[in-house]
Amino acid sequence: MRVLRTPDDRFDGLPGYPFQPHYAEIDAGDGHGTALRVHYLDERPAGEPSGETVLLLHGEPTWSYLWRDLIPPLVAAGHRCVAPDLVGFGRSDKPADRFDYTYQAHLDWLRALVFGTLDLDGVTLVCHDWGGLLGLRLLAEHPGRFRRAVATNTMLPAGDQDMGPFFVHWLQSSQRSNPFKVAAVLARNLRAGADPAVLAAYDAPFPGEPYLQGARQFPLLVPISPQDEAAPGNREAWRVLETLDLPFLCAFGEHDPVSRVHGERMAERIPGAKGQPHVTIADAGHFLQEDQPRRLAETIAGFIGSTP
Repeated sequence: MRVLRTPDDRFDGLPGYPFQPHYAEIDAGDGHGTALRVHYLDERPAGEPSGETVLLLHGEPTWSYLWRDLIPPLVAAGHRCVAPDLVGFGRSDKPADRFDYTYQAHLDWLRALVFGTLDLDGVTLVCHDWGGLLGLRLLAEHPGRFRRAVATNTMLPAGDQDMGPFFVHWLQSSQRSNPFKVAAVLARNLRAGADPAVLAAYDAPFPGEPYLQGARQFPLLVPISPQDEAAPGNREAWRVLETLDLPFLCAFGEHDPVSRVHGERMAERIPGAKGQPHVTIADAGHFLQEDQPRRLAETIAGFIGSTP
């Protein structure tokens, strides 16, 4: 496996992102002992024991920068926030061959970090976009590690659902765009636009096309038919999720074009979602962490405070 690493100076002075980087090495799983350096944030209240452990999982094509406005209020509420960069994103290493990125590899890499290296337990899962496609699988496979979950604009497709025209457009544009600019993806999907410096920060991990193979590959890994490689595993995960009674909250953006209907289905299918105060966040699209960060942080903190 050939592995690229974004130069550290690409991350200097990013607006609103003062956090100390943390790194762990995990096995790439290529059979040759290759190690991947994975980056994560680990912020917690100063001078006192942390309350809950909140695992913040970003999606496609973002990175832990997505959570920068939610981490401070959650830490102020007394909680530890762990926000990894998925392999191929942010400050984490990036395999140069896009075919090294598989659904199973992403699951194994994330599992190795959060349970192997960090040994997280009693976790509040907060997952967005592909963070849900991975996080909900981990929840189903390791339910004893989790205390509650918050799903934001995400889903767990098993190849038996209509993904809709917006996803088809995204699938095509992610493969055909040249150049592929993460900032452009954000700019097209934000309700009120964004500071150019913020948009540039989303591009920081990707100095050129060789670094973008994970972002290019993610859309192709979404199961869109029962024959897709990850479809059986996701169907099995749903069999577990449909029995789980841990508290489960859906917080979706009012104007999200892809996943809002999937949030409604999750609220119906997961026992622990019954009777929870699910919210549709007004004036928020797919990237509600950018559109309405304060409202989302308040929703997560309130849910933690109201559930065992």
